Amino acid sequence: MKRSGLHAIAADHIFDGTAVRERTAVVVDGARIVDLVPTSDLPRTISIRELPDDAWLAPGFIDLQTVQGIRSIAAAHRKFGTTGLLPTLISDSTEKMRLALDAANAAAGEEPGILGIHLEGPFLSSEKPGVHDTRQIRSPSADELAMLTAPRNGVLLVTLAPEVVPAGFIAQLVAAGVRVSLGHSMASYRQTRAAMAEGLTGFTHLFNAMRPLSSREGGPIAQALESPAAWYGLIVDGVHVDPAMLRLTLRGLGHPMLVTDAMPPVGGSRSSFSLHGKNITARDGCCVTDDGTLAGTVLDMAAAVRNCVRLLGVPLPDALRFASAHPATFLGLEHMLGKLAPGYRADLVAFDPNDIEILATWVAGTDD
Repeated sequence: MKRSGLHAIAADHIFDGTAVRERTAVVVDGARIVDLVPTSDLPRTISIRELPDDAWLAPGFIDLQTVQGIRSIAAAHRKFGTTGLLPTLISDSTEKMRLALDAANAAAGEEPGILGIHLEGPFLSSEKPGVHDTRQIRSPSADELAMLTAPRNGVLLVTLAPEVVPAGFIAQLVAAGVRVSLGHSMASYRQTRAAMAEGLTGFTHLFNAMRPLSSREGGPIAQALESPAAWYGLIVDGVHVDPAMLRLTLRGLGHPMLVTDAMPPVGGSRSSFSLHGKNITARDGCCVTDDGTLAGTVLDMAAAVRNCVRLLGVPLPDALRFASAHPATFLGLEHMLGKLAPGYRADLVAFDPNDIEILATWVAGTDD
């Protein structure tokens, strides 16, 4: 991998995060984008990398939820177009949380692809644990609140069940700059609404591990779909949520984001692994425990974009937006990621639009 000085990457189609431009080049200097110009206007003195005919260039994908080691995950997912991600720690002890936060702090300062960390739990509903260790699920302590609200490098995303935490807890996290998401929850519609009033804006893997929609209790899903302030992660693998239900979310007022919920088999050769003492096996496109409980996916972001187009009928520019601009905005990074524009970090992905196969990836101007 190398980072060049001033150079240009030219493509027949460039999606800049808002619109598709034809026969355009992204001019990059070091880690930043300098300009987008028609290829015909490029000076002859500049070094140009021309992508294959009909290839697309777009903002790099941002994955909010993937369970693997911090540094190994960045390398594993980069070849699938992911240029920024949040490694995810699922429910664990306070000490493990502290170690994960310290590791993320260090990595965020050294590895530009690591945007922070996602703590999925342990403040969850024991009625919707999924693959989480029920022995670790609990209400937050004062020490844990202090740990979560301490200064940090990068983004901290916390997934919790609003009905499990005390009143005002979410507001305290939000005041400290933490992004808060609902997940693994049996919250009612009223409880979800109250949580959003405190500043909760995210919904972790919408539909999965949360109170379902019903005629007399809409729960979190109804609140997410009717709120313009909601940002919800969708696992588009054709297994976790039926495509018909996913298409329903696209009619809502909230903002969809593609997530992988990926486990270690992605990008590697392992078909099984252990998680909190449970044996997890990858088969039929997902990961399951021995008793058949869903335990994440083998999905990558390129496949999520592809499925969004093929299974849900989403136009390619919208699918790309769900994988880049939307998660960037949710994380508060819309000023530097999710678009191809002057001043933005040079996180880019080149791909064949027919099958969304990745041709090249750049993170902070460094190519693969």
